[in-house]
Amino acid sequence: MSSNSFGKLFTVTTFGESHGPAIGCVIDGCPPGLAIDESEFRTDLDRRATGKSRHTSQRREADDVEILSGVYEGKTTGTPIALLIRNTDQRSKDYGDIASTFRPGHADYTYWQKYGIRDPRGGGRSSARETTMRVAAAVIAKKWLAERYGVRVRGYLAQLGEIAPEGFDWEAVEQNPFFWPHAAQVPQLEKAMDALRKSGDSVGARVNVVADGVPPGWGEPIYGKLDGDLASALMSINAVKGVEIGDGFAAVAQHGSQHRDEMSADGFASNHAGGILGGISTGQAVIASMALKPTSSILIPGHSVNLAGEPVEVVTKGRHDPCVGIRATPIAEAMMALVLIDHALRHRAQCGDVGEVKPRLP
Repeated sequence: MSSNSFGKLFTVTTFGESHGPAIGCVIDGCPPGLAIDESEFRTDLDRRATGKSRHTSQRREADDVEILSGVYEGKTTGTPIALLIRNTDQRSKDYGDIASTFRPGHADYTYWQKYGIRDPRGGGRSSARETTMRVAAAVIAKKWLAERYGVRVRGYLAQLGEIAPEGFDWEAVEQNPFFWPHAAQVPQLEKAMDALRKSGDSVGARVNVVADGVPPGWGEPIYGKLDGDLASALMSINAVKGVEIGDGFAAVAQHGSQHRDEMSADGFASNHAGGILGGISTGQAVIASMALKPTSSILIPGHSVNLAGEPVEVVTKGRHDPCVGIRATPIAEAMMALVLIDHALRHRAQCGDVGEVKPRLP
């Protein structure tokens, strides 16, 4: 099985390559009757898009969504929804010099070993261009979750290299190209990125994503844990090398008396668990974090080999992000939303007649 699909009841299958004629996805299992039109995809696709500032890749795609099926008279029909986005700004010639070499830190070598053939143009299927369709699919998921349960999924850039937020304001996140939660630090980030771009190097990042309004009870107790599926979904994003739920690895240094989230009639005293216990949501905010590696496509020469196994020097030209984490917030939100809608439907299918169980903590 090629594993280009994810989800059990709300299933998303993506297709297409970075420099192919188009990218797309098929969404199966979307509940019928949800009002949706092509204009609703614009906001989140623009948030993910390249070329919005000098700090990201200057590739500029229109990212216009075509709804090919599954929607009639502006509402979902319950049948598969096919979405298509045509690629309009490819520069495949930038990759001519690396067609016979393996870029260090990229999937070139592993794709070659797996398939015996690879598309070198922009990374082909391994390009972050594929995540555009995840964001598009999640527009539908976010809307259904908000209308049905009042769930809101938001994310922000929590660290860029060694720089961490010195304050936090959700309102600031959407007011700058970094999705940074502290407006006063934006000039510092711009200065750091300008220096990084001038050096030809790159840096890693951390993105946090939070879902508010998730009811208690979503998830499975053993296989199909909510946190397990969420970790898998976030890890599937290009360049992600680590995922944390709640306090994550900070729990290593904590004591049980500190980490456990004590309860009272007024609710939970803390949320070190990230809103998930035993693989099932607690009703608190679901919190996850992902670490993204530094971009491997850089101008600094690196050592590698070609198809004949001969040593070569590689310089990756083209339009690349000095920090892929800058554009990763909408992608993290998308994967969180897609996991949540799948678990919401799974919970409804098995336990929809259970009703509200007391006590339910606020």
